[in-house]
Amino acid sequence: MSDVLVSVDNVSKKFCRSLKKSLWYGVQDMAGEMLGSNSERDLRPDEFWAVKDVSFELKRGECLGLIGRNGAGKTTLLKMLNGLIKPDGGRIEMRGRIGGLIALGAGFNPILTGRENIYINASVLGLTKREVDEKIVDIIDFSEIEEFIDTPVQNYSSGMAVRLGFAVATALEPDVLLLDEVLAVGDAGFRAKCYSRMAALRRNSAVIFVSHSTAHLARLCNSALLLAGGEVSFYGGTTSAISKYNEQFALTTASVRSGIGSVRLSAIKFFDQNGLARDRLHYGSAVRMEIAVIADVFIPSLVVNITFRTNSQEVAECNNYVISAPVSVLPGRLVVINSEIREFCLNPNTYNVAVFLLDADMVTHYDWYENATQITMIGGRPATAPYQIPAAWSVSTDDAL
Repeated sequence: MSDVLVSVDNVSKKFCRSLKKSLWYGVQDMAGEMLGSNSERDLRPDEFWAVKDVSFELKRGECLGLIGRNGAGKTTLLKMLNGLIKPDGGRIEMRGRIGGLIALGAGFNPILTGRENIYINASVLGLTKREVDEKIVDIIDFSEIEEFIDTPVQNYSSGMAVRLGFAVATALEPDVLLLDEVLAVGDAGFRAKCYSRMAALRRNSAVIFVSHSTAHLARLCNSALLLAGGEVSFYGGTTSAISKYNEQFALTTASVRSGIGSVRLSAIKFFDQNGLARDRLHYGSAVRMEIAVIADVFIPSLVVNITFRTNSQEVAECNNYVISAPVSVLPGRLVVINSEIREFCLNPNTYNVAVFLLDADMVTHYDWYENATQITMIGGRPATAPYQIPAAWSVSTDDAL
């Protein structure tokens, strides 16, 4: 029997930027499927390919890294592999039990406790109550949240949610494990435990791992697939894929922006702990970012993602999506979004700052502003810092910028 656990053949997925047209296209597609017609066709107005003609195979014992810039199609591909969304073209074959952690808290019922969610997630994977009873102590021990295991998940922090999600996804010993940026949240001790658990799983499983951290990819993956604009830019060895990925950023040094423009970045500024606007900031100090945006329409839940990179590599990001802090934007007014960072621990260097304004669906891109500004970190010394920068978010309509 073949050891190939994942087979992806020319898989494609398209989305529509307009909600109204998207609903109408959905009706057309469902009618077409009922009549037996082919749903794969040329793009209609306002549609775009999120994933286009992606193919690869993964065997037992292998770990594939999915790498690419924000919006490249990584999470969309992972959701299709996990069966959360249906591809518009191509074929996906998965063998064995599939475990996944696609987003923080994904699959958890927020009003149920952590313990109850463990049983629910396990039953979805086909485990009996007796099998879960045998594993639940190990799951809780690994997650290190025993004190809160009988607390509703809606009261968990992002770090607690990802601890529990990773513990459940890996302890159930899936044949195929799908992970999306799970090592971006959590302390160094937790990340070390994750490395050990994934290394043990790789012996009998196929792992697909999405990350912006080239260090994590190099450590865990024996092959990588680089996506650009939803298409495969490179598929092969991890070291070569990382080099190609870095080349993409080396070519992007000027300010470039794209998106549908319903919400636009007006300005971004950094303020030090004394409230003074600065482009030179001290390592470990308190920093406040002010992001001013203007919208043409009401956006009930805007995702703001701030990415920090050197000319060759994405280093860290800060966003309100990971911690579920929604931002509402009113039309026709300047809205100032504040992001307060208690300890700004980027290593001493000069960083290009990119701002991405997205809808909560993480598919609709309103404004994609590469190299919106530049900051320099001073003081401190090189150290390993988390990819995801923790911050507190708030909104005002004062014209502060």
